[in-house]
Amino acid sequence: MKHFKYCFLIAFVIICIPKLVSQELPPIQNFLPEHYHGETQNWSITQDNSKTIYIANNKGLLSFNGEQWRLYPSPNESIIRSVKVIDEKVYSGLYMDFGYWQKDEMGLLQYNSLSKNLKVDLIEDEQFWQISALQDWILFQSLNRIYIYNTIDESFSIIESNTGITKMFKVEDHIYFQKNNQGLFKIESGKAILVSDDPLLMSNRIINVFDRDEKLLVQTQDKGFYTLGNSSIRPWNNQLNELLKTISTYSSIQLKNGHIALGTISNGLLILNNQGELLDEINQNKGLSNNTVLALHEDLEHNLWLGTDNGLSCINMNPLIKIYDDFNGQLGSVYTSALHQGYLFLGTNQGLFYKTYNSIEDFKFIEGTQGQVWNLTILNNNLFCGHNAGTFIIDKATATKIADIEGTWNIMPIPNKPNLLIQGNYDGLYILEKKNTSWSIKNKIDGFNISTKYFEFINNEEIIISHEYKGIIKLELDSDFKKVNSIDINDTLRGLKSSLVKYHDEIYYAYNNGIYKYNLEENDFIKDNYLSKIFTKESFVSGELISDQKNNRLWLFTNNEITSIEPGNFSSTPKVESIPLPYELIKSVPGYENVLSLNADKYLLGTTNGYIVLDLNKIPNKNYTSSITSVFNAKRKNEISKNRVSLNSEGEFTNEEHDLEITYTIHEFDKYFKAEYQYQLLGIYDTWSNWSTDSKQTFENLPHGNYTFNVKGRINNKETENIASYTFSIAKPWYISNTMLVLYIIGFILLSLILHNVYKHYYRKQQNKLVEENRLELELKELENQKQIMRIQNASLEQDIENKNRELAISTMSLIKKNEFLSTIKNELKKSPNEELKKVIRIIDKNINNTDDWKLFEEAFNNADKDFLKKVKAKHTTLTPNDLRLCAYLRLNLSSKEIAPLLNISPRSVEVKRYRLRKKIGLAHEESLTNYIIDL
Repeated sequence: MKHFKYCFLIAFVIICIPKLVSQELPPIQNFLPEHYHGETQNWSITQDNSKTIYIANNKGLLSFNGEQWRLYPSPNESIIRSVKVIDEKVYSGLYMDFGYWQKDEMGLLQYNSLSKNLKVDLIEDEQFWQISALQDWILFQSLNRIYIYNTIDESFSIIESNTGITKMFKVEDHIYFQKNNQGLFKIESGKAILVSDDPLLMSNRIINVFDRDEKLLVQTQDKGFYTLGNSSIRPWNNQLNELLKTISTYSSIQLKNGHIALGTISNGLLILNNQGELLDEINQNKGLSNNTVLALHEDLEHNLWLGTDNGLSCINMNPLIKIYDDFNGQLGSVYTSALHQGYLFLGTNQGLFYKTYNSIEDFKFIEGTQGQVWNLTILNNNLFCGHNAGTFIIDKATATKIADIEGTWNIMPIPNKPNLLIQGNYDGLYILEKKNTSWSIKNKIDGFNISTKYFEFINNEEIIISHEYKGIIKLELDSDFKKVNSIDINDTLRGLKSSLVKYHDEIYYAYNNGIYKYNLEENDFIKDNYLSKIFTKESFVSGELISDQKNNRLWLFTNNEITSIEPGNFSSTPKVESIPLPYELIKSVPGYENVLSLNADKYLLGTTNGYIVLDLNKIPNKNYTSSITSVFNAKRKNEISKNRVSLNSEGEFTNEEHDLEITYTIHEFDKYFKAEYQYQLLGIYDTWSNWSTDSKQTFENLPHGNYTFNVKGRINNKETENIASYTFSIAKPWYISNTMLVLYIIGFILLSLILHNVYKHYYRKQQNKLVEENRLELELKELENQKQIMRIQNASLEQDIENKNRELAISTMSLIKKNEFLSTIKNELKKSPNEELKKVIRIIDKNINNTDDWKLFEEAFNNADKDFLKKVKAKHTTLTPNDLRLCAYLRLNLSSKEIAPLLNISPRSVEVKRYRLRKKIGLAHEESLTNYIIDL
């Protein structure tokens, strides 16, 4: 019998567990000690009505609001073993103490010890492992006692156990617990009543007790589940119990959908359905933070929280997507997929794989298909496989090659030709023909050798092709589909990761500049402005358009979401639905995205290491609220209790406290739903900021004044119902406070009086000064007038001198002219032999040498330059009167020719006189005599 059981167990493990390897798992988000700044082990988890999560950690109490973690150190520096939210209070049990945490006005939790305040006598080394509530009582369970606290009159009663208490369980309106080696008990009227002392329950540790069809479903640590009713105990599910005998469970809860989650030691998480059948096994290899699960909690939005031996895990149990990850690298990147004859096929870069659809069996490889699979197409109930090595027809697990032409991108039917198909390959287009029941290559279409990945028929004999590098190519074929009659290439529309697809009888082309629709009348692509709004150049990741003919949908991908397009219900405007899945999650091969319709609402999306199953029924349609979680003042940052500011009233800060940090959140724990926030600070930044994932904002050096901080959020482009606000004011600096303003006014008045007297004295002094200045100014004006008179007199004198000089010049010139005239007459007379004329010549000589003329000239010269002759005489005492006369003529800057008539000598004689004068004066040869005389 034992041998039979052992064989059965081995068979179960071999058959069942491997099937779980190929699970489609919900999203899992892990939080490690470096995230929450606590220690590794987490013993208990609970949640309040604001959706904040609380965790009992080795280092203290953790809180998480979806954005920020906070650690509250244990009051006595011991491990917190249990935590439970009851009526806005967070009760906790720890070493030699139990009590509750309550938020103060600043939003911080403050601890209040019930055991110490009520002076409860505790047992040495007592720790409190569980907390439960029933009506007006709260129960704290240690390994030796259960303390029952009455919240009305704050009294205590105690249930003792000499053998120790393993765990306490709440089932409906009853509290059960297990005494070691004594069985299962329940509490009635404050006393322990034996429920069952069956040997199974006495010798095995009970993990949990559930209500099941008016019976108790008892879970043991190592023996599995049993139903207890009418004093009899029976196995709940024998197959399950055989599995659980090999697994040690530590924690469990019943989920709201009736399923049971089991936390194990070293085997991760198990999920059971209502019949005790194993649905899921999730362990560290599949995404958990650790395989030992110490605590379980289902939050208000059906997320399952796991406190593990090394961190925390949050599993989204009702997710928009489930993920199949190829942890072993067997599949590779999924490029295409198909559902055919009850099988799910995946075409990857490593070959073609299949499994029975909706089973948990692993994928199997189809022999002969190793290598790149590009396309899976179902036509005429045949599954065609476009492969790097050619074209295959797939029949369950068998692949039959029908075309040995490398690189089959795509296959599609030819209009009105039921026995012909056309396929695009690396080197152009080929025709497949059906003969009897088999398909084979008929011919290649001559005249076109370009790689053809995306193509569609415009009409029976025209094909339009999209090529990333060449653009849009239009081919006109002959009626036999053997050759190309004409080729038209439009290279204005081209781009990487572009695509071409027919949807709803329209041909669409997409690349990073938008989505275009083919217009048959204009024979060209026209930009569809409505659909082009779906993605911008910034959000563009791929122009791949995927037509879902089954459900009449068109799919496309952007950076932050997937978009589904359907025909409009009452108009030609299409219906556009955005699904909040970021491209980084999908992890498809860019340009080779693929979507497979599993049913009307479920879709399979290929990724680089498996696939994602998208359930449109699970798109969240819930409302979100934003809340301000804390306000920190930078001036008070020395202690945690002093840097936070009360949220229950308006903040009033001194002028030095002008640096604020405000944190806010949306309580959302879905792994792939990113919260974004927008804020404004009325009073200085009245406009809303850009959307950002930052959940805090710091303001520095705020000026004095009144402010209101507003913040709103959005998830999946759905904004929060509310705008969270915090109003505060920053006081004026001391130098412009009201007291100082009064002092300023008094000071101003006093200063005005002082200034009045000062100015009065000043202006009197200025008046006297002005009088004196006016007197001096009059004197100066008088002096100026005198100077002006003197200038006029000097000008008159200068005018006289000028006139005299003019007279001197005139007289000199008259003398020169007269002497010249007389000399001329004399010279003419000398020519005559008449002796009588000699008397006339003597008269002329007398007139030429008339000393009266010289005296007249000397007088005029002295009037014009009275000191000159005296200077010359004083400087050169040896000069004769004739020399002085020559100097006077030279002073007038007369030439030798002009001087000769005045001296009644020849010009040559004048030169001799000049020479002699130079010698008397002692001039050097290179010096000018005239310049010397003028400069004296």
